[in-house]
Amino acid sequence: MRNLYNLSKDQLIEMLASWNEPRYRADQLWTWLYEGRATSFDEMTNLSKSLRERLKAETTLGVLTQVAEEISKDGTVKRLYQLSDGQLIEAVLMVYEDGRRTACISTQAGCAMGCVFCATGQMGFARHLSAAEIFEQALLFSGDLERQGDRLSNVVLMGMGEPFHNYDASIQAVHRLSNELGIGARHITISTVGLVPQIRQFADEGMQVKLAISLHAATDAERGALLPINKRWPLEELLDACRYYIDKTGRRITFEWALIEGENDTPEQANALGKLLRGLMCHVNLIPLNPTPGYAGGPTQSEASQQFIDTLAQYGVGATMRVRRGIDINAGCGQLKSKVLKHKRVKE
Repeated sequence: MRNLYNLSKDQLIEMLASWNEPRYRADQLWTWLYEGRATSFDEMTNLSKSLRERLKAETTLGVLTQVAEEISKDGTVKRLYQLSDGQLIEAVLMVYEDGRRTACISTQAGCAMGCVFCATGQMGFARHLSAAEIFEQALLFSGDLERQGDRLSNVVLMGMGEPFHNYDASIQAVHRLSNELGIGARHITISTVGLVPQIRQFADEGMQVKLAISLHAATDAERGALLPINKRWPLEELLDACRYYIDKTGRRITFEWALIEGENDTPEQANALGKLLRGLMCHVNLIPLNPTPGYAGGPTQSEASQQFIDTLAQYGVGATMRVRRGIDINAGCGQLKSKVLKHKRVKE
């Protein structure tokens, strides 16, 4: 069966023309898909009954099947989805008091990067997601919000997987988020562990999408122990690519830094980071480490966090603490996998 979310407008027109349907039916169907956020063909009341029945028989409205949902005490929603081949992914909706509604979506089932403190990295890599599978996660949250009189305002590609390892599908999904969901490019963020060729390629795309890079250490030895990708593209090459991105786009880069108590939250680490980033158009997003079963490190305490921020300021490097969301349901950064593995074990 054909997934309608895989089809462009022209492909949808072509399909319905082959069914001897008039051209305006494609416009109606497209409206139901991306403005009406229809969840079933029965909702599409201005389509003929015969067309709706054929659509039911030969096509699908997406491929994600919701298996489970958890809601945090802070309002964060985490969903477990099963794909058509049985793979499992998670997606998160974060609700903020300032009105932002941010979907954190996955680009892969699992992840090949192997970052030691990330639960998704600990589970290994299964496969890339298609652009439609990436996009559909945000579409489902968007539809639910609109039915509540609300709207999806932001999307971050920070869920399971490394977006730049699945570069083409991730970029296609971003274009669809803008074109079909109306999410402004500046309200979309792509996060990478630092795939240097793809950072340069992304700079050449000319997109206004935000770029975030997981850094977490200021020397090659320390970063390589946390993020294996650093052995392939060490800090000098990564920072060269960052400078290329800034020069090409004129846009600021966000560096993500998971504060691990006693490891990378010390004054020495803050000074090393300040020296590394001094003069670069960037901002540091500090995140107290979220707990995962496969890593023993713990989150930094608030006093050390503030000292870290103050030290970076001495080098002209701005930094803020990220508001942690959904920690009680393992929906925070680096925590996505627990339900995936649980349901895999049940199936086995």
